[in-house]
Amino acid sequence: MRQHHVTIVSVVTVIAMVLFSFFVKAGTVRQQALRKIKVGFIYDGDVATPYTANFMRAEEALHIELGDAVETESFTNVRANDAEDFIRQLVNDGCQMVFTNSFGYSETAKKMASEFPNVTFCQATGVNANEDPVLPNYHTFMGEIYEGRYIAGIVAGMKLQDLIHDGSIKENEAVVGYVGAYPYAEVISGYTAFFLGVRSIVPTATMKVVYTYTWNDYHLEREYAKKLIDEGCVMISQHSDTIGPAVACEEAKTNGKTVYHVGYNQSMISVAPTTSLVSSRINWNPYIVGAVEALMAGEQIEESVPGHVHGNDIGAGFEKDWVQIMELNDAIASPHAESSIEKLIEDFKSKNPPQVFKGNYIGVNPEDPSDTIDLSQGYTENETTSAPQFYYVLQDVIEIEE
Repeated sequence: MRQHHVTIVSVVTVIAMVLFSFFVKAGTVRQQALRKIKVGFIYDGDVATPYTANFMRAEEALHIELGDAVETESFTNVRANDAEDFIRQLVNDGCQMVFTNSFGYSETAKKMASEFPNVTFCQATGVNANEDPVLPNYHTFMGEIYEGRYIAGIVAGMKLQDLIHDGSIKENEAVVGYVGAYPYAEVISGYTAFFLGVRSIVPTATMKVVYTYTWNDYHLEREYAKKLIDEGCVMISQHSDTIGPAVACEEAKTNGKTVYHVGYNQSMISVAPTTSLVSSRINWNPYIVGAVEALMAGEQIEESVPGHVHGNDIGAGFEKDWVQIMELNDAIASPHAESSIEKLIEDFKSKNPPQVFKGNYIGVNPEDPSDTIDLSQGYTENETTSAPQFYYVLQDVIEIEE
């Protein structure tokens, strides 16, 4: 019996040693595969613009997560027409991977991917990764921000409801102003999701939209927000890259006007403490860190980064932490806003998330009035691509100002 016991122990010991050896070797192989890498970034703004600042946080996250294994180089305030020269500089400087953060870089980034097949290109907010020619080294990505926009709209709607209940405004005065950059699907989808959030709380709400035709002009964004406030808007939100609209709201409130603000990309409470309610943002860290790790390990990005994969394109929402609701201004938000935010985030993380684009609305294509959509049956955003595709203006309730 003792000999039998020794034999069993010996066998177990041998198996343990083999398994230990296997995992040590596997770990060594993986460490060798995680080669040192240089990563380049092309930014359309700088740290002063909230949109770009979010990407710069992700660049910093690479150093925190990967330490000396990664080196980065970046260029800020790059115009779309100049992107090719800066991308060439990154490649010449030894970057094996290049991230471009603005839709305007899409065509150039894909062109460079074709010219430099040994460099991996990742284009934020792009829609051309799966268009011919499909390149194995060209990828697109974006967070499913309509989820955050909708929740921010709920917070705005709750505040408007409070204003109606306390007599500050009448139901027909629940007018929302929106400062948008361009009449792109990304912007239209965003303000529609936001407005539908507002409207789910205040059915009488309407919205006015102005386009700045630039992403990051502080003075213009502030001026347009002031114009909307002067026209009677009591809630201002934005899809533009500066704090201009938030500052305009704070100034108006100081001058005795009833107006509140919902931001984007960063909390704007510090510059608008008596008006800015909340902000939503895309968290670029999961994709950028994950994509770099995939390349270092010799793995396919879309097979390694968790999200909704569409060919060479990937996106995700709250369930993968790609979308976030930022600080809530408890001093001015509705008392029930925080609990509503928490519940809605959990709903979006569930297997049956809310269908945002649904209701008794007709949407009209701004470029072709004969092209309409009936939202009574609902519309699923980001079903086939990470970039927003909803491109209809809701009839009778959303007004586009020239």
